[in-house]
Amino acid sequence: MNTIGTAVQLTLFGASHDSRIGCVIDGVPAGTPVSIDRMLADLALRKPAPGIGTPRVEADMPEISGILNGVATGAPVVITFANANTKSSDYEDLRLTPRPGHADYPALCKYGEAHDIRGGGMFSGRMTTPLVAAGALLRDMIGPLGISIGSYLSRIGNVVDAGEYAAEELVRSRDNPLRAMNADLAGRMRAEILAAKAEGDSVGGIVRCMASGLPAGLGEPFFDTLDGEIAKAVFAVPGVKGISFGSGFAAAALHGSENNDPYRIVDGSVAAVTNHAGGVLGGMANGSVLDFSVAFKPTPSIARVQQTVNLRDGTSADLSVQGRHDPCIANRGAIVVEAMTAFVLADLCVRGGYLE
Repeated sequence: MNTIGTAVQLTLFGASHDSRIGCVIDGVPAGTPVSIDRMLADLALRKPAPGIGTPRVEADMPEISGILNGVATGAPVVITFANANTKSSDYEDLRLTPRPGHADYPALCKYGEAHDIRGGGMFSGRMTTPLVAAGALLRDMIGPLGISIGSYLSRIGNVVDAGEYAAEELVRSRDNPLRAMNADLAGRMRAEILAAKAEGDSVGGIVRCMASGLPAGLGEPFFDTLDGEIAKAVFAVPGVKGISFGSGFAAAALHGSENNDPYRIVDGSVAAVTNHAGGVLGGMANGSVLDFSVAFKPTPSIARVQQTVNLRDGTSADLSVQGRHDPCIANRGAIVVEAMTAFVLADLCVRGGYLE
């Protein structure tokens, strides 16, 4: 299914080389202010950066219905984008020689000859464009609750940012295409990507995302938990292979006395001193900053020769992927992670009665 959500529902449609891609958002309350400038700013963060991104660049000007005079009308919001800069001929051979690490083979098994393999079809990173647009709109929806979302690249390849930052500091990462927290890290991350690109290869990365202002108790246990819903939504983003909240897997090496987050009264309210839980306990927000990390795999489409098979005759084959592909997708993926987080928080806020 291409629809996600309960009180707020998001439906994705189209494919990488279709004439159009887009989404439908149902459940946006009438009167919700919508900032097109915010949407365009978020979409700009998803675009490829010169030198380290794919040469495919689209105008990505959204066409929107369900918005009138800057506010949602209460009707479903439909956002579409035209696909123009396509080179479908680059992909025809992949129907017989599927790319290692890509969805080509399982998609051919599932859909047969009907599978649209052009540009990766529905499995392309191109499909994150409407997700980012939807996320920008839903930020406007949850903004009045005091909820804000940010992210940064904590790792690309072997370059690691071990710094600790407050949620409000993450806005700095929007100033550079690497989504790094400072110029030195941006330069080192760029060099890591270019080194892989020079070898016809690619590199992965980790996005750290934070959301502040969540009301304690947000989430719907047992099966629609805050962390579970975010994990489901984020795993729909192409290239995501892992997610962890707070200390994550590192908590397995800690004692309870180390991993527990002590409470104190701060300005008359309950507050946790540390945040090993990542802002989630029992599947509900605990009043701390929501803090999680998302791992993106190296881009599977690489120029380096890889082993595959020829599906026509069942023989082994070598494959060097041609066409236009990013040597790293993690930096462009950061804003997509933020968008999916905004979607989940909007859905849960309506379900929990925080928004009407």
